[in-house]
Amino acid sequence: MSSILQLQEVLETAIKNLKFPENPKQLYDPITYIINLGGKRVRPLLVLMATELFGKDANHSINAAMAIEVFHNFTLVHDDIMDNAPLRRGKATVHEKWSTNTAILSGDVMMVEANKNLAKVNPVFLKDVLDTFNATAQGVCEGQQLDMEFEERNDVSIDEYIDMIRLKTAVLLGGALKLGAIIGEASEKDADLIYQFGENIGIAFQLQDDILDVYADPEKFGKQVGGDIIANKKTFLLLKALELAEGKNLELLNSLIKLKEFAVNEKVEAVTQVYDALNIRNIAKETMNAYLNKALNLMKQINVSDEAKANILDLTSQLMARQY
Repeated sequence: MSSILQLQEVLETAIKNLKFPENPKQLYDPITYIINLGGKRVRPLLVLMATELFGKDANHSINAAMAIEVFHNFTLVHDDIMDNAPLRRGKATVHEKWSTNTAILSGDVMMVEANKNLAKVNPVFLKDVLDTFNATAQGVCEGQQLDMEFEERNDVSIDEYIDMIRLKTAVLLGGALKLGAIIGEASEKDADLIYQFGENIGIAFQLQDDILDVYADPEKFGKQVGGDIIANKKTFLLLKALELAEGKNLELLNSLIKLKEFAVNEKVEAVTQVYDALNIRNIAKETMNAYLNKALNLMKQINVSDEAKANILDLTSQLMARQY
């Protein structure tokens, strides 16, 4: 069985070897640019790990891993347009560096390139692989749509929020693992269990993101601490605070949300104080841990040795231990 480091090297080599047409340069250069901005490559790594989990060679699923990586980066290009984001991983976003129209078109062709990679998968697995990939991709689009709709609504429930992050973030982790499991010749039951494992890890991962956005060490965080507060983003923390706050805290929270003009640091500090008064950080951590534990229980049910599970569990621990 390969180490996480060895699998990361396999991935980096495959990413370097991704070939896109030469022309028109303006269409294909942005693809190389966004993919080479780096990132943790968690999703394609999960594809390879899931194949190894079931005793098969990770190289068998490298094309599916590339499809997931190209697709994930496509969603980032289009998300950045929708969010008007100037930076991605500390560098200019595609629509800033080129133009919005180019970014839309490059994103479109990335979806095609993802499919071209999927088409290289062993035909024996192709139907299941396509069904899983398509369900995953559709879920991500649904999640993004809900996220945008939530910006306009003042009645978003925590259950709706969890479902939105399940679609927007978590189904891609589940889908990546299931693709690897299919190519690893897992039983239908085990492929389903690993999908659910990934989905629950994905929800825990996003809840951790919500917590870090407010409570991360600014020295390490690499972006504005409290960005979600500044943008009035309906995260788990804000929705829970609105649900629990009464009297003065509720008045204060509502007035802070409505502020059009404000000093950024003052708003972040004031909202954080309301969160602290309501113990929101701990409630969010408990909810995050509940999803993490659900995931770990699902992993226990998968019919392979504990030794085979070590890599995925190590990566899970690393993801959940991050400080920024």
